[in-house]
Amino acid sequence: MQRNLPPFRADHVGSILRTAPLKEARRKRASGQISAAELAAIENAEITKIIARQEQVGLNAITDGEFRRAYWHFDFLSGLDGVAMVEAPGIAFAGVTSKAEAPFVKGKLGSRQHPQIEHFKFLAAHTTRTPKMTIPSLSMLHYRGGRNMIDRTAYPTMEAFYHDLGQAYKDAIRGFYAAGCRYLQLDDCSFAYLCDTQQRKMLADRGDDPDRQGEIYAGMINAALEGRPADLVVTTHVCRGNFRSTFIASGGYEPVADLLFNRVNVDGYFLEWDSDRAGGLEPLRFLPKNKTVVLGLITSKTGTMEQKDIIKRRIEDATRFVAIEQLCLSPQCGFASTEEGNVLGEEEQWAKLRMVVELAQDVWR
Repeated sequence: MQRNLPPFRADHVGSILRTAPLKEARRKRASGQISAAELAAIENAEITKIIARQEQVGLNAITDGEFRRAYWHFDFLSGLDGVAMVEAPGIAFAGVTSKAEAPFVKGKLGSRQHPQIEHFKFLAAHTTRTPKMTIPSLSMLHYRGGRNMIDRTAYPTMEAFYHDLGQAYKDAIRGFYAAGCRYLQLDDCSFAYLCDTQQRKMLADRGDDPDRQGEIYAGMINAALEGRPADLVVTTHVCRGNFRSTFIASGGYEPVADLLFNRVNVDGYFLEWDSDRAGGLEPLRFLPKNKTVVLGLITSKTGTMEQKDIIKRRIEDATRFVAIEQLCLSPQCGFASTEEGNVLGEEEQWAKLRMVVELAQDVWR
């Protein structure tokens, strides 16, 4: 029951702890000690190393670890036409706060040639396995800042903003496909946040309808994927927050399961089930037979190793709701959603990825 197409039985969300040489190079670049070209050369060297390490542990889906990014989402979003980074209050995560900046929509959205297409080309040229591109979902340009982070002159109505964002992503996805991308992941927090009562209150307090917002985001994703080539596999990772091993949202997937599984036109879902905050596996009953769920049962937030027998039992529990052929395994999130990284060591990270591969071989051999 191994899979030759993504998502693979043993998979991963994508981001990897930044290495010491990369951190030092980014520090020097920020202080003007090295040039952009010198930083890129170090990025290339470190990405080549972690590509080889992913292949060594047995993964078939290979990423660049998001080594050229500071954030999992802001770097991509600010690469869209019409978007710029501005000063804004940081996001508070259980005692830690992110940098005080956010993307602002200052003009008409587009994506004539997204700069991260070149990032994918480098990745694809340096692996013989399946290169996987991870980008933020469309909702991430709206969810946190809402209407206040969209220029009213550029977009007098939200309907026009949602339409243009879908088309900008459609153009970007075409660009990645033309560069050879056949495995694309949309990283999304909004659907998980819509399962959290406090997050829903935040949306309502600022004037958005929490029930309607999920449908809007699903519509944008579908618009971006409309007419995509049949050989382009698209998945989405639904995250509750991962900045430096913290989180924002809690609550099971029940409120969004039907919408997510049956009205979002992707092929598979990376879902977090590494803690009680994620609720039970019962929402899997909504999964249609032509889609796949990658069970995020192994935490990326700490270096503590899970017990294999417990993970196997949880996979077996999932088969009460969906066929084993529709399931895969991964860590619950990436190891470094931002350049700061989670609170575990590099070798602990690689040990967890190796365990994912070993468990998949045992379960789906």
